[in-house]
Amino acid sequence: MILSRTFLVAAIALAAAPALSAQSTAAVTNPLPVHGISVANMDCSVQPGDNFFLYANGGWIARTPIPADRAGRDVFSILDDISRKEVASIIEGDARSNPPAGSDARKIADLYNAFMNRAAIEGLGTRPIKPYLAAIVAIHNKHELAIALGKTLRADVDPLNNTNFHTTNLFGLWTAPGFEDSTHYAIYLLQGGLTLPNRDYYLTDNPHMQQIRDAYAKYVAEMFRMAGFENAAARAGRVIALEHAIAEVQVSLADNEVISKANNPWTRADFALKAPGLDWDAYFEGAGLSHQRNFIVWQPTAFAGESKLIASEPLDTWKDWLAFHLIDRYAEVLPHAFADAQFDFDGRTLAGIQRQRPRWQLAVGMVNEYLGDAVGKIFAKKYFSAQAKGQAQAMVANLIAAYHKRLAALPWLAPSTRAEAQAKLDALYVGIGYPETWMDYSSYEVRPDDAFGNSWRAGLWYYHYNLDRIGKPVDRHQWSMTPQTVNAVNLPLQNALNFPAAILQPPFFDPKAPAAHNYGAIGAVIGHEISHTFDAEGSAFDAQGRLRNWWTPADHAHFEQAAEKLEAQYDSYEPFPDVHVNGKQTIDENIADLGGVAAAYDAWRASLRGQLAPEQDGFSGVQQFFIAFGQNWASKTREASLRRQVLTNTHAPPEYRADTVRNFDAWYKAFSVKPGQKLYLAPGQRVRIW
Repeated sequence: MILSRTFLVAAIALAAAPALSAQSTAAVTNPLPVHGISVANMDCSVQPGDNFFLYANGGWIARTPIPADRAGRDVFSILDDISRKEVASIIEGDARSNPPAGSDARKIADLYNAFMNRAAIEGLGTRPIKPYLAAIVAIHNKHELAIALGKTLRADVDPLNNTNFHTTNLFGLWTAPGFEDSTHYAIYLLQGGLTLPNRDYYLTDNPHMQQIRDAYAKYVAEMFRMAGFENAAARAGRVIALEHAIAEVQVSLADNEVISKANNPWTRADFALKAPGLDWDAYFEGAGLSHQRNFIVWQPTAFAGESKLIASEPLDTWKDWLAFHLIDRYAEVLPHAFADAQFDFDGRTLAGIQRQRPRWQLAVGMVNEYLGDAVGKIFAKKYFSAQAKGQAQAMVANLIAAYHKRLAALPWLAPSTRAEAQAKLDALYVGIGYPETWMDYSSYEVRPDDAFGNSWRAGLWYYHYNLDRIGKPVDRHQWSMTPQTVNAVNLPLQNALNFPAAILQPPFFDPKAPAAHNYGAIGAVIGHEISHTFDAEGSAFDAQGRLRNWWTPADHAHFEQAAEKLEAQYDSYEPFPDVHVNGKQTIDENIADLGGVAAAYDAWRASLRGQLAPEQDGFSGVQQFFIAFGQNWASKTREASLRRQVLTNTHAPPEYRADTVRNFDAWYKAFSVKPGQKLYLAPGQRVRIW
């Protein structure tokens, strides 16, 4: 997520301070470390059949405040705090060792120190950004505008990664295996141009959104004013009106998830024919892509609409848009007034955060963004043992075996579809802890006294790194996450999974915990990612990662019918009276949760080899399994942030992810859930897919 706004706002997960070891994770929420489910985190006065989320997490919720510098608090953010502190210790170690110039260790230390040197940033004022603003002011016609827009293109989007599908540039670039030629990297172009989280923030007509738009207008004007522009309010009005027009032609997040709509190969000649208005030759010249003949355009209607706006809207409006987006993009490496104004809007208004995070946490976030593999190489060696990797690999093998058995037993799969699905499992690459190869940062220049330049060069470096991959053979073992990232991912175009070291620790994975806990916690996470191989998105790709329909019509119809039932289930969830979860937008993640729990449960039962699971604190093994899954989603979130998540995220809010259990017969039996309780579903209403 190079140059993503996420780490600047320090939103939810995944930033010197006292060290906190991985083994003390449980102590963050309990008086003593707990190996297994945390009874102290539960609220046993709540009936599991009425609110399983509160039953599993009510004690934790009652005593856990949301820090003033956070949009929320959850298990992921707690582990991320640990990861950030461990990364900070790596940075401090590099700085103390005085590593040689040009080495990764020197780059890490210099990048961190340049960002931390507020005095130097204040002393430079707006001088670092002035030449770029002057170049925008000097644009005289739409041809020069097209070149300038092309120069802003960056590799800052990933349509298959829900944390990174948004670019504030006019368009975004992504390089990945081709839809139809999965053996070579192709170039994808995606819609962009909005500063607010997505199109709904511009188009939704309710008081909450209007308040956000009013605050946004003040923010845009303030950034213009501080950068020395006259008529700041008028410029802000033009920018917001243009972004509203862009929002009207963009594709919704739910539609963006439909892979069949994304496979749109365009030649260079197609752009002028299908998206007239923008001088495409000039745009590609500015982007350094004059030689590129073939592209995949993810949202053709958005490209046609945005290109039309280039022709119809005044040149000065587009120049104002370019200037504001430039200032906003680099606010964190400009004087503190810019960074403070950005936080006031992004943090307070959009996420409800009361206070900016400490500067060192933001600096760690930047180092992880720009030199993630350099840090990750040290992180993996220092914090992830070979024993932990071996245990995690064994769990993965058990989960894959469970999926094989479930696929073999599904009565509705045709033999040909079943064979293809089994082949996908056999070909699946699962990366545990850290990648097999590391990125080479030798050509990325980092200066100890140039925070703005380091950020600017990072975006360009990563952009050219991606351009250099186009047309080359695909490395199916390449990772998309760093070892210090608290997350996991399925990569459908590579038929691969990544489980970074930072998530393979308590409370998700604890070698000292009962198997029921580990399978309910990290096992469900592993199963979730494997299940993406067969969800609405993943099932569009075959074992080699090619976009290919390998389903019979009858199988696809059955799958769609089950998915529609799950969509309806999630459509019924309403975190606020005026906001409900979008079942279509979250369907892939909901299917993955459903399949992940099912496979993890089967794998755990198989691991018992016929033996009775030991009790913990009076809870049976089955109860421990489901409670551990529910405790994965312990969370508290500010209202503004939760509203944003519902609109912009392909995951349902944590409370409703915990409610996945209501689809499993074993959960009903384990907790004596009866008709009339809020989560009760009649057997025929329980959704079963994989």
